[in-house]
Amino acid sequence: MLAIVTKHRFLLWQFIRRQIEQRHRGSMLGLAWSGLQPLLLMTVYTVVFGLIFKGRYSGSDDHSTLDYALGVFLSATIFQTISETITTSASAVLSQPNLVKKVVFPLEVLPLANLGAMLYQFCVSMVLVLAGIVTFGPGLSWSSFYVVLALLPLVPLTLGIAFLLSALGVFLRDIQHAAGPLSMVLMYSSAVFYSTSMVPTKIWTWLRFNPLVHVVEQARNTLLWHQPPQLGGLLYSLCFGSVLCLIGIFIFKKLKPAFADVI
Repeated sequence: MLAIVTKHRFLLWQFIRRQIEQRHRGSMLGLAWSGLQPLLLMTVYTVVFGLIFKGRYSGSDDHSTLDYALGVFLSATIFQTISETITTSASAVLSQPNLVKKVVFPLEVLPLANLGAMLYQFCVSMVLVLAGIVTFGPGLSWSSFYVVLALLPLVPLTLGIAFLLSALGVFLRDIQHAAGPLSMVLMYSSAVFYSTSMVPTKIWTWLRFNPLVHVVEQARNTLLWHQPPQLGGLLYSLCFGSVLCLIGIFIFKKLKPAFADVI
């Protein structure tokens, strides 16, 4: 896969840029929405979950309303990356029939371009998260750099989902309809609005197998509470993502020769 990215890096960059531009094509503010949209969401999270519902992650009063709002924004940013990967990957190949039928076109570029556009939005949102933590939250410390480790499993997770659903979406059109409900279930099972310490033991017995819940919780702990990531959760998420990535790439390569016939 690295060889494909290196060989077709200019083509991949063109497709990523086109994906980003298409999201805001026709709007007056254009790419400014990449920053305005997450900023508006952060304001909504602060008012609804912080001021109205008086939400807290730890169940204590040590964390302010802004701390909770920043935590929700950070968690939602991570979740949104996976959610958009699920919802867009199912049609990544299916929506490009002309390119699929070109023998010389590297089809791996299609899911990678979708993923690149989403990672661009993720980076913009993360910049706003860091700015909010520095300005309104607890600030940053040396332990905040652990967030890089906490977010590392997102790379293989998103890659695996992108390739797996891109391939299966060509043959199973129902995946596009199931993507929305699946994302909703994933949101409520990924500790976006609550801490894992608040989950009852019986539910946590099953919830802990969701790799995203560990990524969200540990990213929040490193940036907001300045805690190092837990090695167990980090390794589990990384191993889960790596296996999913290998499976996704394998299935994509196996099914790729049949794409043109089905489409």
